[in-house]
Order: sequence, then structure tokens, then C-alpha cells
Amino acid sequence: MTPELRTDRLVLSPYVASDESEFVALFQDRLSGRWFWEGPDPEPEAETRALFGRIFSSVYAENRWPIWAVRHEGRFIGHAEIKPSPLPRLDGHEIVYGLTADSWGQGFGTEVAEALTSYGYRELQLDEVHATVSAENSASLNVLKKLGYVHVRNIPEDDGTTTQLLTHRRASDTVRP
Repeated sequence: MTPELRTDRLVLSPYVASDESEFVALFQDRLSGRWFWEGPDPEPEAETRALFGRIFSSVYAENRWPIWAVRHEGRFIGHAEIKPSPLPRLDGHEIVYGLTADSWGQGFGTEVAEALTSYGYRELQLDEVHATVSAENSASLNVLKKLGYVHVRNIPEDDGTTTQLLTHRRASDTVRP
């Protein structure tokens, strides 16, 4: 079950069916959604809607990993999750988050990443938490480095871009418990 998480200003709560349009808008947005895409363009809207449906039919129904809607003052501003990493040769969990473009620059990314990292240590008993971020996403890279994530390696992508793997280890935990 996905528990509710709270930070100073945010509530991370399980998605509800009425979040579909905001989820789709986030994932389809050319500014904020591009960090979720695998390629230069968003998936067709129908595929994004199907992805939202799988949160309920697969991830929540099978209790696979926690996925949250991120809200500030009751308003949807993003998506967050901590899940087993799909990377080969990486046995661990990674955090995933994205915020609406109109919520950028307010420190919300730091709050979300900090909450996810702390959840990984406290609730999942992880010794380390990973993140994979496009090398072009300097805002997220800065957030993660500020929280103590360390660059481990670059991962070349088929489209010529580079993804960075970053890791935060419990021993150097700078995230509030």
C-alpha cells in the first residue's frame, strides 16, 4: 500500500481516478514531461492514459511499489515514486519524480527527493538509493547533489543522449530521518 507522506509544504498521496487529467497533462507537457520521455516527443496521449490506468491495475493492485501524486495546498503539482531499478547490474531502488513547470524554482523538487530518499531508508530499509537523470536536466542533478547523491556513471542512450546514475548511501545520509 502506498502511504501518505508529508513534507513541510507538500503532501504525497496515492493517486485517485480524478487525477488522470493532471497526470496526463504533466506527462504530455513539453517542458516538464520531457524528462519522462524516451525520445524527443511524448507518447501518444492514449498511451499516457493507459500508463495512468496501470498504476491502479498493476502497481497498486499488486502492491509493487509506492507511487504518489504530489500536491501543494491541495493542488496537483507532480508525480513521485520509488521503485526497483530497471538498470542491468544495479540491484536496488531508484527515485523518480517530476513537477509541473509552474511549480519549478520553489524548492519542491528538493522536498520530494528528500522525502523519497528518507522513505527508502526508513520504510524499505535500503542501504542506498539511486536516481537516473538526463545529463541535460541540470535542475534535478543540482537537487540530488545538494542532498548528497554522488555521480556513479554515465549511461549512453540509443538516441545519443546521456543519462547519469547517481547514488545516495545511508552511511553518508544527509537526508532528515
